[in-house]
Amino acid sequence: MSLPDKTLPQMLAEQARVRPDAIALRQKDFGIWQPVSWRAYERRARHVGLGLRALGLPEGGHVGVVSENRLEWVLTQLGAGSVGAVTVGVYPTSPSNEVAYVLAHADVEIVVCEDQEQSDKVLAALDQLPRLRRIVVCEKKGLRNTPPEHRERVIAFDAMEQLGAQREAAEGHVIDSVLDRQRLEDTALMIYTSGSTGKPKGAMISYANIRGVVPGIIDRLGLDAHTTHLSYLPLCHVAEQMLTTFVPLYLGSMVNFGESIRTVQEDLREVAPTMFLGVPRIWEKLHSAISIKMQEAGALQRALYGWAMKACEPFAEKAASQRTFGERLTYALAYGLIFRALQNFIGLREARIALTGAAPIPPAIVRFFRTLGVPLVEVYGLTESTGMITGQHPEQVRIGTVGTPVLGVEHRLSAQGELIVRGPMVFQGYYKNPQATAEAIQDGWLHTGDVVAPQADGSLRIVDRLKDIMITAGGKNLTPSEIENAMKASPFIKECIVIGEARRFVTALIQIDLESVGQWAEARRIAFTHFRSLVETPQVRELIEAEVQRGNAGLAPVSQIKRFHLLTKELDHDDGEVTATMKVRRSSIYQAYAGEIEALYG
Repeated sequence: MSLPDKTLPQMLAEQARVRPDAIALRQKDFGIWQPVSWRAYERRARHVGLGLRALGLPEGGHVGVVSENRLEWVLTQLGAGSVGAVTVGVYPTSPSNEVAYVLAHADVEIVVCEDQEQSDKVLAALDQLPRLRRIVVCEKKGLRNTPPEHRERVIAFDAMEQLGAQREAAEGHVIDSVLDRQRLEDTALMIYTSGSTGKPKGAMISYANIRGVVPGIIDRLGLDAHTTHLSYLPLCHVAEQMLTTFVPLYLGSMVNFGESIRTVQEDLREVAPTMFLGVPRIWEKLHSAISIKMQEAGALQRALYGWAMKACEPFAEKAASQRTFGERLTYALAYGLIFRALQNFIGLREARIALTGAAPIPPAIVRFFRTLGVPLVEVYGLTESTGMITGQHPEQVRIGTVGTPVLGVEHRLSAQGELIVRGPMVFQGYYKNPQATAEAIQDGWLHTGDVVAPQADGSLRIVDRLKDIMITAGGKNLTPSEIENAMKASPFIKECIVIGEARRFVTALIQIDLESVGQWAEARRIAFTHFRSLVETPQVRELIEAEVQRGNAGLAPVSQIKRFHLLTKELDHDDGEVTATMKVRRSSIYQAYAGEIEALYG
């Protein structure tokens, strides 16, 4: 696939030229979807770029963004790019100390914050941010409460944009000059890793990396200019960047920003996107939502649902075009009776392709949605590969694998089975960390850290992180993610952390799913007042015991969980137990629950 040799800001200018009046973005404000044309997108990004420059941002400078996904996020990113600056995203769920670490490490000079809550985190850490010049705030509510000593440092986003608009006539040539000089080798973004095993590292992503990864994504997923997408996963993560900025700017496709991360399901129903990306936790939540809905349904609906799932599961791996006449007839009946309503309920009836990635997902969850008629495929990539580098082909799905490498990706396996890749999408390196860069990229090959098992059809199955593979006291290798995913296929289990390194048998710490278990308990008139009281009821213990046994049935004897401890609180980012992307910090949890773990082996 041939794409123009242009950077993202250059592609924005190109789209504004060739399709000025087509809708590029829509943002939902106060319940109304507000469209933004490609012409307006480009014009406003220029104004934001000139506004950032007026606030003192130099060419090559770094701009931070601490916000949920919204129009201002991409205007900042493309505006910064149009004046030759680099954008650094920060998770809006991060506490002040984590925000401060990323902004300081990245040498951020101007930070754009969503609201007062985010700007307060920055203001609380000013003593750690000597390079920070200005704080720009998108939502002005509460700005008047800024302490007097900091008011000169804080400015509203619309005021900054207006400042840039006023300078367009006199300084617009600056942007034209930057775009003329901009090269694919220039750094576009710094994306910080989740920091599940240590401090987050700043991965430097060039425009060439972006230009290198896009053809494979478009080709594998069958995307085009008519593709529509709902942007809601954090834009400081490479997965959302792929589908909100990388692909749309080359294709000219449309992106929608909902009101909030909390309104995703409602926004999905309204947008009905043709493409949807969900991390495993999102798919698990949708699975739980359907399970709860069916628990509340009448006897006839439950019976029809049970029949439809059982009848359609045998051909879940087939694309619609590959089904026999009998299978099409069966699915059509199931769709009319049950599946259409459930697809509408989760907002995915128009999805031509749905993705899961960023972490392992239980194969049972993939099979569930494919049975339902949602064309879910599993893809694989990492920050350092600028996103997706393998993916299941929509016409060749093998559940439990991540498909084959996409266009432009060379791959091989190390002696330990680690996946190693090479191609234009391999990142530039880690900011201010040459040692980590040298470990990650050796002779041009990126060491992913993931062990894979090639399948007979050429697809790859992710075994586990190389560093996470455990060896029992008996010398048997364990892949904790396989065990954990077998358990998380249950709608009642939200998290499972396996223990087995140098142990006689496997145990686990398990966190229940409060919503689905709470619904289950209420239906049985089991009294509880909060998370802990629910966990401590004998009936819930019995429920999870049964779910663990069900998960164990699909595992080898050595991998089966023999004992488990139910966590009496939810794992928390603020307690250092999970990252901003909800990845488990194993070492922190093993340390925090050392007593409970030892009791399992007592």
